[in-house]
Amino acid sequence: MKLCHAAPPANANRLLASLPESDWSRLAALFDTVTVEAGQVLCEPGQAIAYLYFPDDSLISLLAVAEGRMTLEVGSVGCEGMIGASVALGHELAQVRAVVQRAGRVSRIARADFRAEFGKTESLQRLLYRYTDILLGQAIQIAVCSRFHVLEARLARTLLITRDRLQSEKFHVTHEFLAHALGVRRVGVTKAASALQQQKLITYSRGNIEIIDAAGLEAVSCRCYGLVKDVGASGMANAFA
Repeated sequence: MKLCHAAPPANANRLLASLPESDWSRLAALFDTVTVEAGQVLCEPGQAIAYLYFPDDSLISLLAVAEGRMTLEVGSVGCEGMIGASVALGHELAQVRAVVQRAGRVSRIARADFRAEFGKTESLQRLLYRYTDILLGQAIQIAVCSRFHVLEARLARTLLITRDRLQSEKFHVTHEFLAHALGVRRVGVTKAASALQQQKLITYSRGNIEIIDAAGLEAVSCRCYGLVKDVGASGMANAFA
């Protein structure tokens, strides 16, 4: 475990990097940089939030959990976001399961330290209020998508969002993880992924995915991909202004 730099490096979390340098300089001593592994659970619904996490080059999936076993992805967080934003609204318990989808680095801060700084840092307040609004908008759209749209379109939407978060056409994600994210059985993911591969939109082997026709994949995806993307883009433009 190591302390973050006095100012965010070029590949640091974008939320933190958008803070005024004077505010970040004061916050820097409170952050640690740690490495997280794929499949690692950072928080569970109903458990006390110990740390807030700001991914640098990792990707975190946010899963709603029903009856302790059924799950549905309601968002994903890369270098543009954070885990634990509800602390800004006074919550102490996690509302979702946060699972590492792609291993990498995260900057973390203890809840008590964050809350103390949040109460006296206006730039942090503005940033977090905008970001929580973005998360809510995306979660609502994903919930609608999950209820009304076919699995193939939902899988296409999930792969496109993952591409956007990682800024790469190639990434690793297993059938099992996609099944948890989409709230379906693995056989359903297998059939949907095979259909996308037969249309020459993706290649998929042993969890290694490459998007080979992004425009075609977006055409197959439901409109929710564009809506989720637009909500994030417009909100981030304001947050980073």
